[in-house]
Amino acid sequence: MTEAPGAALPVSADCVADTAGGLTFDIGGTAEAGPAHLVLRRRDGEECALPLAPAEGGRLRAALPSSVDLPEGRWDAYARFAEDEPHPLVPGVNDLRSLVDRVPGETAARIAVRIPYTTRQGTLAVRSWLRAPHAEAEELRIAQGALTVSGRLYGSGLASDAYAEVRERSGSKEMLRADVTARETEFGFTVPYAPLAPGTWDLWLRPAGEEGPRVRIARLLDDVVDKKPVFRYPRAAVRARHGEVWAWPYYTVDNDLSVTVSAVR
Repeated sequence: MTEAPGAALPVSADCVADTAGGLTFDIGGTAEAGPAHLVLRRRDGEECALPLAPAEGGRLRAALPSSVDLPEGRWDAYARFAEDEPHPLVPGVNDLRSLVDRVPGETAARIAVRIPYTTRQGTLAVRSWLRAPHAEAEELRIAQGALTVSGRLYGSGLASDAYAEVRERSGSKEMLRADVTARETEFGFTVPYAPLAPGTWDLWLRPAGEEGPRVRIARLLDDVVDKKPVFRYPRAAVRARHGEVWAWPYYTVDNDLSVTVSAVR
């Protein structure tokens, strides 16, 4: 297959993640003169350009440290040499071992998560989250028509009046409040399915009670970019105040934790 005149050929990129949430990109060298950049382009057009500098083996390297803000979203990766059109990057070797069961420092003011992945078109992209504070979902247990959530809070403390909110997503303003048990930065609570009407319910933590922030509960601290098709949980049949329902937890496309309730038909 011959490339059309002026078409940008794909360039392979290796990627290494570190425990702080930073990424290092290595790409093959080029004979082209002039400055070179690795460009991350969000789907809304926003760009982040990282200088590519010579590295060992004749390769070029760019670093995205955790201290550099990368707003939440999906960022396509390109290499730009001098004034040429950006070359799409394709995945090489991704070393994501440091992301498995990652535990940031408890004093971290915010959590930066960047996970490289392969798009449906076979190109390299980075999924980014930036949360302050962040409520990380760890263990989910389903028993006796209820969901029990255990997790850890980063970037804030847990007050004695902390609680969890289960909010109906459609805007009906329905909300279920669940008491939180807290131990330093660890939290836990149980959501009974019976009071929930059919619909989608999002889970939030109120670490400082009613006067403090509302923090979306999510699972971000691992190497799985899309949790929804990977973490599957069983449905529970419940006799609710709205009739017979199926209820089950799931992770959204943003890896936030929610519960679906569906009427039994």
